[in-house]
Amino acid sequence: MARAFLALEDGTVFEGESFGAPGEISGEVVFNTSMTGYQEILTDPSYRGQIVAMTYPLIGNYGVNDEDVESAQPQVEGFVVRALSPIASNWRHRRTLDEWLTQHKTVAIQGIDTRALTSLLRQQGALRGVLSTLDGDRKRLVEKARSSPGLVGRDLVKEVTCAKPFAWGEAPAADKPLHVAAVDCGMKAHIPRMLTLAGCRVTVVPASMAADQLLALKPDGLFLSNGPGDPEGLPYLIQTVRACLGKLPIFGICLGHQILGLALGGKTYKLKFGHHGANHPVMEIETGKIEITAQNHGFAVDPRSIGDEVEVTHLNLNDKTCEGMRHKKWPIFSVQYHPEASPGPHDAHHHFKRFIHLMKRGETT
Repeated sequence: MARAFLALEDGTVFEGESFGAPGEISGEVVFNTSMTGYQEILTDPSYRGQIVAMTYPLIGNYGVNDEDVESAQPQVEGFVVRALSPIASNWRHRRTLDEWLTQHKTVAIQGIDTRALTSLLRQQGALRGVLSTLDGDRKRLVEKARSSPGLVGRDLVKEVTCAKPFAWGEAPAADKPLHVAAVDCGMKAHIPRMLTLAGCRVTVVPASMAADQLLALKPDGLFLSNGPGDPEGLPYLIQTVRACLGKLPIFGICLGHQILGLALGGKTYKLKFGHHGANHPVMEIETGKIEITAQNHGFAVDPRSIGDEVEVTHLNLNDKTCEGMRHKKWPIFSVQYHPEASPGPHDAHHHFKRFIHLMKRGETT
């Protein structure tokens, strides 16, 4: 295999072997603690703008299939693993991870010390980086990393949202389905699938859709999806959500949770190294119950900024950050994590039922 280099803005350079496609890309380097689910992680649009390093050492051992994708192609900027499995052993696999990443022109590196990389990111925080098979000059690669754009203030949603509204193609489970308008900020495919299984007819709409157009669809509820980047880089979406407050039930997850916090008058801030993985413990404050959750975000809502009409409902047990909130007057709630999982545990599936309950009540006050 050809050589590849991962250079970070702090001056650290890792040398390894190239797999996937040749090339050179830049992005924010983050680590993901999931042991499995690399195919879902790679196709999650929330990772646009990021180079993802897996902490589990052996990746690719079950190959790639045609079912476990969250979008049509890999969305990460680049991929970093300790060891790429030379064998793909699973009855559903159709191609190897190397073949699939090559097909989709995704640059990847193996053979580096991912434990050292993860430790560095935990200490320094997420760092801008360059992954290259084309340039072997370490000093030049570090300078490229330092000059690359970060995530703060960037609108990456415009790169992953749908171009126009469309009806989700799977048939609702209910005879008289509730109609959900799902704002696509980079929505994973399993989300409208879960809404459909819960008895909803789903219309997926672009993140740029204005509030009057969205309300003209006469939905029973509004869903705000996950997505990449800085929520404060999306003033148009914040304005749209603010115009919908109190007019229909709203459920937000991940970036949608952050957008909702901003629309309610709160503030967000960048986490040191973010939450990326399928094993994050979250506590529901009211009951003390613990959910093990799937997460992928680099920003969080500041709970001190959201005012008396909104209460924090969930806390991350690793760092005590806000993981959920609800409005005391309106049927509005959100969680910072991914209740659809994919990959990850199913502890949080009940939030879809909660959304259904709010829509069936049909109340806005």
